[in-house]
Amino acid sequence: MVPTIIGPVEPVLRSPLRDQIRQTVLDGLMHGRWKPGDRIVERRMAAELGVSQAPVREALRELDALRLIESSPNKGARVRGLTRSDLREVYEVRAGLEETAVRLGRPPVEALRTHLGRLGDAVAGGSLHDQVRHGVAFHREIVKASGNEVLLSVWESLGIEVWSHLSIRLFRHPHENVADHEPLVEAFERDDPEVGVLLREHVLGYAPAEPGDTI
Repeated sequence: MVPTIIGPVEPVLRSPLRDQIRQTVLDGLMHGRWKPGDRIVERRMAAELGVSQAPVREALRELDALRLIESSPNKGARVRGLTRSDLREVYEVRAGLEETAVRLGRPPVEALRTHLGRLGDAVAGGSLHDQVRHGVAFHREIVKASGNEVLLSVWESLGIEVWSHLSIRLFRHPHENVADHEPLVEAFERDDPEVGVLLREHVLGYAPAEPGDTI
């Protein structure tokens, strides 16, 4: 029997359209367009954005995986009522990933300083959106420096930006967000062997201390 020769597998590319739709929904969740219990109608959103339902369905499936919405065959998609426990669990996983990252590699301090400066500018300018964006970029620099693509992919799959937005808006004062990043940079500068522990405690500081009801 002559074996079948299979050609090279084409790489699977992320859909830019799906990503844009996903971000549109995330922005709506973060800015209050949809509240817990609200339906997100696939057909209506597709018409509003001028796209087919397929990429909308893909984007909603990703948000379901992040536990930000709930989907069912008969009822469609609804915004989940997020709890303090949801936020705490995400941050516990994130803290473990970032602690692991610094055991694998150390980030360039100059890049961390750049992100920290931009974070400070965002706070001074009163932009929570930019504050979250630059704060996440700071931590992505740390995770990326591990050199482990699987770790980075899992970290990014947690939906870091939306959870960061919720955490800062609900539990932190913006100026604290700048101040408590500075000790991390200093620890990396002196190559502190305990920087992983410091990083883990820093990340967990953005989660509610106790589990509880809907946030």
